[in-house]
Amino acid sequence: MKKGLLAIVLVLVLAFTLVACGDSGEVASDKFSIYLITMDRIDGHWATVDEGCKAAVAEIGADKIDYKWDGPESKDSAGQIECINNAVAAGANVILLAAKSVDDQVEAIKAGDAAGVTFIYVDSPASWDGAIMTIKTDNEAAGRTAGEEMLAALAAAGITEGDIGIVNVDAQTGSVIAREQGFRDAFAGSGFNILETQYCEGDAVKGQAQAEAFITQGVVGIYGTNEGSTIGVGNAIKEAGGDVIGVGFDTGGSVPDLVNEGVLLCTMAQQPYEMGYQGMKAAYAFLADGTLPAKKDVDSGAAAKKAGDF
Repeated sequence: MKKGLLAIVLVLVLAFTLVACGDSGEVASDKFSIYLITMDRIDGHWATVDEGCKAAVAEIGADKIDYKWDGPESKDSAGQIECINNAVAAGANVILLAAKSVDDQVEAIKAGDAAGVTFIYVDSPASWDGAIMTIKTDNEAAGRTAGEEMLAALAAAGITEGDIGIVNVDAQTGSVIAREQGFRDAFAGSGFNILETQYCEGDAVKGQAQAEAFITQGVVGIYGTNEGSTIGVGNAIKEAGGDVIGVGFDTGGSVPDLVNEGVLLCTMAQQPYEMGYQGMKAAYAFLADGTLPAKKDVDSGAAAKKAGDF
């Protein structure tokens, strides 16, 4: 009798285990698993995207969503690919992705898609077009606005020709490539010469050194394409104490102070909170009842902010 009772108990325990665990061996949950994976976890821009995600989760209900923010410590494609793979292995239902590279992440994204993961791009899409939604700044238009702001300031100072420097992140990230193109377009047909772009991987210290080299060359203006490069440009102009006109992108870190102090003419302010908020809302609607976003491509907006706007 004792042996028979023990056998029944073991069978019941095994049955419970099979019901409670999914194929991955993890305990099943009624919550949807949604990840935000950004280019890094350093820039304030990404922290604001995370805030938007958290606000949407709070509205929807924390009992419905298991939300995690992940990303490499620095802007590193291999590190971000690892984060994507880890999220897929952990059973993510949706990944909100700010792709570090247009192409490098594609194979990992395709593998995730094959495993049943849905992707939504926030801020920076990859070249794979299977994401159900892309929420980002119209970066080319915003870059053009940055160039137009610099041109107007140069004209006001009576400067009609000279060299312009650009400190960019890299030549692989779609968002910053578009920001540079828009900026260059603004100077088409003018008397200004845009020098060869320098890449700092979004590192403010490296960006400052590159901006200092531009200043030594006698440039009349410098453009930074993200938070780190903008801080580098601003710090270089501040140290030089000259009349170089600086414009930038993003509003994290010390960027607002550099603008309010008059070191930078302006910075292009994106809407990272909206990227996270709208992305999370769209992810939950899709998971809850299969609702696809009304628009696949959403411009989250950007505007030039000057001294006094912060």
